[in-house]
Amino acid sequence: MLVVNTKSRSGQEAFEAARQALTTQGVELMDCHALTQPRRMPQVLSEAVQRGARRILVGGGDGTLSCVLKPLLGQNVTLGVLPLGTGNDFARSLGIPDTIEAACAVIAQGYSARVDVGLANGRPFLNAASLGLATAIAKRLNKRLKQRIGKLAYPVAAAAEVWEHQPFHVRLKTSTQELELDVLQLVVGNGRYHGAGNMVAPDAALDDRVLHVYAITAPSVDAGREGTGLGHLQDLSTLARVAFSLRNGEHVEHPSVTTLQTARLLVEAEPSQEVNADGELIGRTPMRFELMPSALRVFVPAPEPTSPN
Repeated sequence: MLVVNTKSRSGQEAFEAARQALTTQGVELMDCHALTQPRRMPQVLSEAVQRGARRILVGGGDGTLSCVLKPLLGQNVTLGVLPLGTGNDFARSLGIPDTIEAACAVIAQGYSARVDVGLANGRPFLNAASLGLATAIAKRLNKRLKQRIGKLAYPVAAAAEVWEHQPFHVRLKTSTQELELDVLQLVVGNGRYHGAGNMVAPDAALDDRVLHVYAITAPSVDAGREGTGLGHLQDLSTLARVAFSLRNGEHVEHPSVTTLQTARLLVEAEPSQEVNADGELIGRTPMRFELMPSALRVFVPAPEPTSPN
């Protein structure tokens, strides 16, 4: 079954293109839905699974994919991804091309793999959950801005938000350690990418059974300049340097970045912080993060054949 969120940035024009490409490549469709109300997608998918659909093909962005997870978890189904959003970080982590024809070719090829799913206070997510700057940026990323300027919406929203951003205190508890930090941003990742191509960690993978965490600490607090103009400039300078290294994963080497890996994490914050997961606001701290290992089967590009030695 094919379901497309026509409210995603390129969903309306992509629906017919996807249906035609899948049919041309020999994928038989028992049903197709072009939904203008994304909130209906979980119900539509749940009913499809009950009717016997075993290959569920979803067109939309990361938020769309995240919201349709619940009906698929624990079911004998395979998810096909048509990346139609602004960030498309789940597709990027899987190596799925960002064109309709190429993404449909991955589905038609029929190769699949199991990936982990993250949980934030029991709510499933695919890519990453964040507190701080990334969450504030997500609040500015309204649908109109995304549809008007596409991927440029992220840097535009970031530039507007960064001047107002303030550090906050977090307490991180795993099964083996506890950390207290004053941070500007905290990211808990299941996949490799978040925020339209920023890396959570260069070695993160959707099937490694671990959450990758990074925190950008606030130098203004360490220097006793929190709340001052000079302290704010220190924080801005740190954010800028880390931001430039997020694309290639070199941020993990920055002295203001703290990283850890864990299967479970409790995050407490003072003051309480809103939490963003896969581009959607899902609640406030305290927030407990966990993993569901190998919980979702998804169509992925077939691995390249290895040449004999």
